[in-house]
Amino acid sequence: MSAFGAVAFQEAIGVSRETLDRLIAYEELLRKWQPKINLIGPSTLPDAWKRHFLDSAQLYPLLPQGVQVLVDLGSGAGFPGLVLAILGVPQVHLIESDVRKCAFLREAARVCDAPVTVHAKRIETVTGIEADVVTARALAPLADLFAWAHPFIGSRGKCLFLKGAALEDELTATMRTWTLRAERFDSRSDPSGTILRVSNLERA
Repeated sequence: MSAFGAVAFQEAIGVSRETLDRLIAYEELLRKWQPKINLIGPSTLPDAWKRHFLDSAQLYPLLPQGVQVLVDLGSGAGFPGLVLAILGVPQVHLIESDVRKCAFLREAARVCDAPVTVHAKRIETVTGIEADVVTARALAPLADLFAWAHPFIGSRGKCLFLKGAALEDELTATMRTWTLRAERFDSRSDPSGTILRVSNLERA
């Protein structure tokens, strides 16, 4: 069992006791549902507070100032979108095509009293949302993420993507199709990971 648990998470992120209690309820529900639905990689469950909760929460300080609306692509078990809602983003849209995972997301949102809307749809079919920021984690190459994110934010919003070792190759592959401003931040949860913050995203 990992030594990085709820207390270490609270020390790392600096959340209130009330917020931590809501995240603990989320983690307990995740453990309850995991045997029925493969919400996260089974090998990561013992280290969930670092691999999933810290991994998600580290995005919060990087969000645009005054963020109101966030769209999380391919939410899965709710990382990072549901965590960011619990931490304080006022309106979060979780987009997930797997109806079983959507059932979990709705129950987790209810238990944690989180301000989220769950969309049980494919990303490209969700319309009518104007977001300040789009997030995604371990979902797809950047070329796909940019195409999915752009309808929600245009050139005015930002993207925050948790990426691995292929980041630079993926960025290079988008250069003919997109212009953007890219900022990189080291991951606090994964030594090989990078957080990519994108702004001024426009089709080339």
